[in-house]
Amino acid sequence: METISTNNQTIWYDPKLLTQVAKGDIAQIFEVEYWQQHDAISGSAQGRGTTWFIQLDGMQAALRHYRRGGLFGKLVEDQYRFLGWGSTRCAMELNVLNVLAKAGVNVPRPIAARATKSGLFYRADLMSERIPNAKDLVDVLVAKPIDANIYRKIGQEIRKMHDAGVNHTDLNIHNILLDGAQTVWIIDFDKCGQQAGDDWKDGNLNRLKRSFLKEVNKRQIQWQESDWEPLLKGYQG
Repeated sequence: METISTNNQTIWYDPKLLTQVAKGDIAQIFEVEYWQQHDAISGSAQGRGTTWFIQLDGMQAALRHYRRGGLFGKLVEDQYRFLGWGSTRCAMELNVLNVLAKAGVNVPRPIAARATKSGLFYRADLMSERIPNAKDLVDVLVAKPIDANIYRKIGQEIRKMHDAGVNHTDLNIHNILLDGAQTVWIIDFDKCGQQAGDDWKDGNLNRLKRSFLKEVNKRQIQWQESDWEPLLKGYQG
């Protein structure tokens, strides 16, 4: 990763993944208008704000602006207290993605991040790889059940993440993807980080199991309690 810093802004980016962008244009890659001018917008998705899909050389990227959720988010939409560049949410997520990628966990490749400071607060953006031909487990399981081998692979991927010391504080089945080759991916590491010890790991797994149970009632996904056993076996190795 390379870094560009000014008094009120820091940008981290991987030049190998932004080969079509001149260095003088790096600050513009977080603006949707820049990609519109280059006819590189391939789509978008609505969530907590809009995620824009960008066509880069050889891959697609997802560009999102950090926004608050909940009641407080209605008052302060996208500002966070500044405690140092390394403590910004985008820098922390970028770092976690780098750690996990180096550990061999299937996560989106981090491409670039930006934090812009204004007084005591900052705003942030992140660009990461968009996994092609992938659906989250909710959409997959609404359509059909999956076999025990895939559940084992999910458990194995979570174990690799835990062995890298990363606590995914929002591990749920919306944040686990399956691509066309049935490869398992884990996404959305906002507010996540490395953590010592082991006592938090069961909390991750319990949260994931509650997510399966919730979506059985909410979306009628095709899942049953016995499907948890191969996932645990994959996790336990």
